[in-house]
Amino acid sequence: MTRTFVQDIFNVPAIVAGFVKVLVGYASAAAIIFQAAAAAGASEAEISSWMWALGLGMGLSCIGLSLFYKTPVACAWSTPGAALLVTSLPGFNLSEAVGAFIVCSVLIALVGFTGIFERLMNRVPSALASAMLAGILLRFGLDVFVGFENNAFLVGTMLLCYLMARQLVSRYAIPLVLLSGVVIAFTQGTLSLSEVHFTLTEPVWTAPTFTLDAIISIAVPLFIVTMASQNMPGVAMLRANGYTVNVSPLVGWTGITGIVFACFGGFCFCLAAITAAICMGRDVHEEADKRYWATVWGGVFYLIAGVFGATVVALFAAFPKPLILAIAGLALLATIGNSLFGAITDEKHREPALIVFLVTASGMSLLSIGSAFWGIVLGALYMSISYGVQQLKRPF
Repeated sequence: MTRTFVQDIFNVPAIVAGFVKVLVGYASAAAIIFQAAAAAGASEAEISSWMWALGLGMGLSCIGLSLFYKTPVACAWSTPGAALLVTSLPGFNLSEAVGAFIVCSVLIALVGFTGIFERLMNRVPSALASAMLAGILLRFGLDVFVGFENNAFLVGTMLLCYLMARQLVSRYAIPLVLLSGVVIAFTQGTLSLSEVHFTLTEPVWTAPTFTLDAIISIAVPLFIVTMASQNMPGVAMLRANGYTVNVSPLVGWTGITGIVFACFGGFCFCLAAITAAICMGRDVHEEADKRYWATVWGGVFYLIAGVFGATVVALFAAFPKPLILAIAGLALLATIGNSLFGAITDEKHREPALIVFLVTASGMSLLSIGSAFWGIVLGALYMSISYGVQQLKRPF
């Protein structure tokens, strides 16, 4: 290996971006996973197995797809899907739930490999996609300043570090911000590792049972929510950052990953959007074609998290919430700005893009489907009505 290649692999900003991606993902949604597993009657060992399956599934997907396509392909569990499972799993046993997970993953693989999903995404104007991304990420930018309410010194120090580092050593801004936050939290006593004990997780196999009720009540809603609320923004995130890779196999392979790990608790895998943005900015690497190492490192940290299961969740839970909110928001500032710019640059699409942005940022949910999907729907409806009216105005 050449020295440059080794430097790309062990690029500190990329390593930190991968770690922050996993930190934000686990800290923001692991509790929902626990609730979903408990709703299906999972034991403590089975819940740990869920974390094992999800960690390994995400890790292998991130590493394999990123290295193969030389693109920062960030995979994740379906957080909206997990929230859906909390309410839909009661009344079904774990075996029926696993059967539904497999059916859902088969559907994801089908719409991925057949190209159906990509053809739908190709019809979404770039301005609307950018507006959707800006709406999704807005909350994270706002949360940086909300964190002042709980720990002004911690968040203020991280913000000051970010502002100075951006001017002096831009590439290392986020690593330095994370380091400053950890040091302050440790000195304040809000970062305690005394309850963290590392033990290996043993996977637990659950044989699937396929029932029509579980397929209708669990598999189909989980499929719809994952495609609309996760994969759609995930594809938009890739394209907004200039990556034109064929997304059909990416989505298809997340479905295959779900099929492989479903019996161990890997309920659903998808393309990431929010945590993906952390790995795609200029801070990760000046050259866009080298940023995939951030998602590779994210995959490595996912594998570690999977091997140690719920123990690593406890480690991430030890980080104070204001620190997590601040590091996530600051890491996404550039992406938020670029997305807003892309949304309003084209005057023809400015108003429908504004609708997409506002609906997405509202966080509304209808029919258990998140605001990102409905933002695109209403934006497309606005464009269709506008086009129809313009056609009616034309003289015959």
